[in-house]
Order: sequence, then structure tokens, then C-alpha cells
Amino acid sequence: MNLKSKRRLAASVLGVGKDRIIFDVEYSDLIQDAITRSTIRGLVGFGAIKVAPEKGVSRGRFRERSRKLKRGRGAGSTEGGAFARNPRKDRWIAKVRALRWRLKVAKDRKEITNSAYKKLYKQAKGGQVRGVKHLLDLIKEAKK
Repeated sequence: MNLKSKRRLAASVLGVGKDRIIFDVEYSDLIQDAITRSTIRGLVGFGAIKVAPEKGVSRGRFRERSRKLKRGRGAGSTEGGAFARNPRKDRWIAKVRALRWRLKVAKDRKEITNSAYKKLYKQAKGGQVRGVKHLLDLIKEAKK
């Protein structure tokens, strides 16, 4: 018997895909006679029509693969010198950007004057400031 239209109707009523609809063979006559949405709802309550549980995607293969990929990451596997992996220039850029951002914040908050800002900016550019903490110390001195 063809239950294609009943399956589509039940999927629509239950708000799931057609593949998840399960018909109980014992109630096949009742299902065959059902032509309205309300009768389909009645059959669902009766237990003649059920919804199959959702199928998940197994993470087992991914876990196994990630376990294998995590091997061999020790210090002996690193290639290239320290500055090949983390170049001096990249470190310099990160440091100067942090210093300039902090200077801008200090100027916007009126913690330092424009002349002090210019002086400290040039010091940061020239490499005289070691880091943000050192810059904060210099800002404190500039306030005095």
C-alpha cells in the first residue's frame, strides 16, 4: 500500500523530515484511512505514528584523528631557529602597537599633555621604552 501522502502529512504535522516518520504495521488500516491533519494527530497520540530519534554525526573518527595528529609535537620536532618561528620584526611591531595604543588612551583621558605625548611617542619609536609597564612609569614621571 502507498503511504507516501500520509508520510508527508505526518511530517508536516509533527514538524520533522519525512525520513523520521515511523508507521506501526499493526495500525496500517487506520493509517490508510487517515486523510486529515486531525486524524494524523489522533494516530500520533494513539501510538500508530511515531517519530524516529535524530541521527547525530559521530565524533569518534575525528577524536581518533586528532589523537594521531597531536603526537610528535615535542621540542625535538620544531624546525628553524627561534627567530624564524617568531621574527624579531613581528615582536617589535606588536610592542610598538601596544605602546602607541596606550599612549593614545592616556592622551584621550588627559593623563598626559600633548607635548608629553609627542615626547613619549618619539621615545617609543626610537626603542627607548621597554614595554607597556615601562611606559606607564614614564607617564607617571611626566605628570610630576
